[in-house]
Amino acid sequence: MPADQTLSSFIRPIDADAHVTAVAFLGDTAAFALGDGSVLLVRDEEETRLAAHPDGSVLAATADGTALITGGDDGRVVRTTADGAMEEIADSGGTWIDAVATGPENAVAWSAGRRVRVRDGKGAVHGIDLASTARGLTFAVKGFQLIVARYDGATLWFPRSSAPVKELPWKGSHTGITASADGRFVVSTMQENALHGWRLVDGAHMRMTGYPSKTRSVSWSPDGKWLATSGADAAIVWPFITKDGPMGKPPMELAVRNSRVEQVAFHPKAPVLAVGYLDGCILLSNMDNEGGELLARPPSEGGPITALAWDKAGMTLAFGTADGAAGVLPLPKL
Repeated sequence: MPADQTLSSFIRPIDADAHVTAVAFLGDTAAFALGDGSVLLVRDEEETRLAAHPDGSVLAATADGTALITGGDDGRVVRTTADGAMEEIADSGGTWIDAVATGPENAVAWSAGRRVRVRDGKGAVHGIDLASTARGLTFAVKGFQLIVARYDGATLWFPRSSAPVKELPWKGSHTGITASADGRFVVSTMQENALHGWRLVDGAHMRMTGYPSKTRSVSWSPDGKWLATSGADAAIVWPFITKDGPMGKPPMELAVRNSRVEQVAFHPKAPVLAVGYLDGCILLSNMDNEGGELLARPPSEGGPITALAWDKAGMTLAFGTADGAAGVLPLPKL
């Protein structure tokens, strides 16, 4: 890269024209889920805008590498592929879709209020109703098991089994959920400025506190040993290296700036973390060289970073903001 160039000079700017709820890569296509109910597909110089939720807004979105799954305030769950094909997976009858998740065997899960549903790869739909609203969903790494964040804890459920659900209790409102790659830990984000974790083998609790604001974004390192989180003026990265996880261990702080971290996304192959801030800035932080950061996007009037995603090869980063600015950054060959 020439000395007079920066990473930001390689950004292809995109006018999403709406709040960017999420972004993901479907092969080499960047798929943006937008607050106006549309999905924007960007590949090379071609852009395609689809009315996935024409009468609503996208509230939740996720992807499995082949399709983008969106849930809206119209009560619908829609699957969109890179070629622009759309399929309605579910319609709750108008109840907002609070969370969506993808799982093994092309499974899709969604929640609408207290109702949680899973459609497996054969098209069969399984359901469970909880005592409180399901706010976060993720599939366990092993087995066909769904983990649900709810009020006062988390629920572990095998959709195709009659086995009773397992409860992971902890007082408070749990808004999101994630599981470690080795299947040993479950971690929730909370309405309060904290995270909570459970070690599944014995139910031991891990309380991760000290955040000045709510954590809305989490990302696991490619080796599964670190969990990066937003909610402070640095990316807070917790160690999950030993059998005790982060219990009794301080987190690492990366990319410290005078602005709140809004989004984090680990590179899929390298110990590099993309960090997006309230002021629109994006840094790439190298964990192996603490304090070594590259500026990917300078602070901007484009609003807070609301979405970050790498492609599978880790050669392209896509981002979106609260006021509809977006971009695709192909990393230059140095």
